[in-house]
Amino acid sequence: MLRIAVPNKGSLSEPAAEMLHEAGYRQRKDRRELVLVDTENEVEFFFLRPRDIAVYVGSGKLDIGITGRDLLLDSGASAEEILQLGFAGSTFRYATRPGTAESVRDFGGMTVATSFSGLVTNHLAENGVNASVVHLDGAVETAIQLGVAEVIADVVETGTTLRNAGLEIISEPILHSEAVVVRGKDAPDDDPKVRQFLRRMQGVLVARRYVMMDYDIRAEHLEAAVALTPGLESPTVSPLHDQGWVAVRSMVRTKEAQRIMDDLYELGARAILTTGIHACRL
Repeated sequence: MLRIAVPNKGSLSEPAAEMLHEAGYRQRKDRRELVLVDTENEVEFFFLRPRDIAVYVGSGKLDIGITGRDLLLDSGASAEEILQLGFAGSTFRYATRPGTAESVRDFGGMTVATSFSGLVTNHLAENGVNASVVHLDGAVETAIQLGVAEVIADVVETGTTLRNAGLEIISEPILHSEAVVVRGKDAPDDDPKVRQFLRRMQGVLVARRYVMMDYDIRAEHLEAAVALTPGLESPTVSPLHDQGWVAVRSMVRTKEAQRIMDDLYELGARAILTTGIHACRL
C-alpha cells in the first residue's frame, strides 16, 4: 500500500485535498483524522504538519508527500521534488529599511530574521555572505523595529505588508515556491504505485488547463479551423449528415478558449461548444 503524507492545515491543505479528490482518492470526513486508509486505491494517507512532511518522506517512513518547495528546502531532509502541482505559489525575498543594503552581498555582519532559517542560511552561504540568522515563528515584519535583526526574509505576495512596516524589498527573490510532490532521494525511480499516483495528479493538472471544444465547420474551411484547434495530438474529425460539413473535437487551453471560439465563428464554424474535463491521461 502506498503511504502518502498530506498537509493537515494551512494554505496547502484545502487545495491538496481538492486535487486528491479530483484524482479519485477518498477524502477524510473529520479534520481530526490523522490517518485515512483508501483500500480501493491501495493508498494510506497521513495528515501531518506541512513542515514535517519532507522529513518523514526523506527518512523513508512514508513513500511520497505533498508540501511546499520552500518547506522542502528549508527542512534539509533527504527528499526531492518530483512533480509541481501549480497551487500555493509564493515568492521568498529579503527586506530591510531603506538605505540599509542594496543587495544580499551587503548583509555581511548583519542579522537576518526568518521562519525559514535553513533555507536562508543556505542562500547566504551560496552568496558568500557571513551573516547571523535568527529563527522566528510567525510574522517577522516587526523584528527590525524591535531590534532583533537588520534584515528579514519572508514570503512576499504584493509587498503591501512590508511597505506598511517601512521596509523595502532587497535583491532578487531567494526562491519561487509552490506545492510539490516529494519522495526520498534514495527511493526507487520505478515504483509502479508512485508512477500511478503521479499519472493521476498530472491528469488533474491537464484537466484544469484544458477544455474540450466541439464545433461544426464546412469542409473547405477545415484546415484553417484545425490550425486554430490542433489539439494535443490532432483533432477528431467526423463527417456530418449534411454533405460538405464536418464535426471537429479538440482539446484547447482554457485561457484561450473564448478567443478561439471567436476566431472559429468568424471562419464559419457553428454549434461551438466547450465542456470541462474532469480527468485525463496523456
